[in-house]
Amino acid sequence: MTTLTCRIRRTAAVAVALAAGSTLTQTATAAPAQPAHHRGSHVTSAPLTAGLYQSAYSERNHVLWTTSAVGRPPVTESALLKVDARTLKVKDSIQPPVTDPATGAVEAVYGVAVDDEHNTVWTTNTRDNSVAVYSQRDGKHLATLEGVEHAREVVVDERHNTAWASGFGDGTLVAFDTRTHKETKRITVEGSSPAGLAVNERTGTVYATDLEGDRILAVSPHAKEPTTFPAGDGPISVALSRDGRTAYTADQEAGTVSVVDLRKGEVTRSVPAGEGTLSVATDPRSGRVLAANRTAGDVSVVDPRRGTVVETLATGANPNHVTVSRSAAYVVDKSGSGPAGEDQVHRVRLGR
Repeated sequence: MTTLTCRIRRTAAVAVALAAGSTLTQTATAAPAQPAHHRGSHVTSAPLTAGLYQSAYSERNHVLWTTSAVGRPPVTESALLKVDARTLKVKDSIQPPVTDPATGAVEAVYGVAVDDEHNTVWTTNTRDNSVAVYSQRDGKHLATLEGVEHAREVVVDERHNTAWASGFGDGTLVAFDTRTHKETKRITVEGSSPAGLAVNERTGTVYATDLEGDRILAVSPHAKEPTTFPAGDGPISVALSRDGRTAYTADQEAGTVSVVDLRKGEVTRSVPAGEGTLSVATDPRSGRVLAANRTAGDVSVVDPRRGTVVETLATGANPNHVTVSRSAAYVVDKSGSGPAGEDQVHRVRLGR
């Protein structure tokens, strides 16, 4: 068995997540060890479709974009969904291009990021080793950009007109110009397995978790080699503090959120979040970190300064990804608990 196969199987086994109208329901929340002044969060849930993977919020259009893909190659069932961020109803379902008419295989979508500057949405097409660009306005497929081996995540730096994709399969970080869709930079770290991505739009530095290396890879705009920072056991997702001085990683093996001081280059806290911590996002208003714990089946709200979980949110089983907008957080799961076996989306009005 090759090293690449081992890495892919390990990630699939532990996280799976690499790789229309609905009825809203209210979900209760639990809050262990909450400070007396903390008011609990409120969760609204709705079924979307089977095979949900990730989501991204568009401030420009006030919609949530989600990806879905079902099964193994040839994948014939996949969609990029445009979801009303308030009602959680599907406004549009965009089908990826067919790649093999003989089998009906499509360019299945997994990771997703929004570029509001150019009114586009970017996806990773993990099975096809590529990324794609779609119009937010009409859902038109604008481009497929090949050469990102086992593409896992994509993140957009609107300020610098750059989209970064992580090539989990060959240890590569690839940058594209969001105006021309041309590749502009490629950095390969031999033996690494880049997974989650975050970007500091002030400096243009992109941060990637190295799943197998238990570290963060950081690439600045003019650097030829990355800088590295320590992380926890099995980091698969990364988010940044509002000032960009701190990184937070979801450590799926350890079930923790690591707090990484990027100036000192050290892990300052390791906060137990829940078994199978898979995705993290930062609430810019409070500075708290949301961690989706896939195996535990919940979402932890972490106070990184105190190193405590201030609230645990009951979502659907197998939460797969969390993203935060200015007013709410959104979690997609792989619960299959909808009336027709759909996975769910959850809107979280965060407590204070």
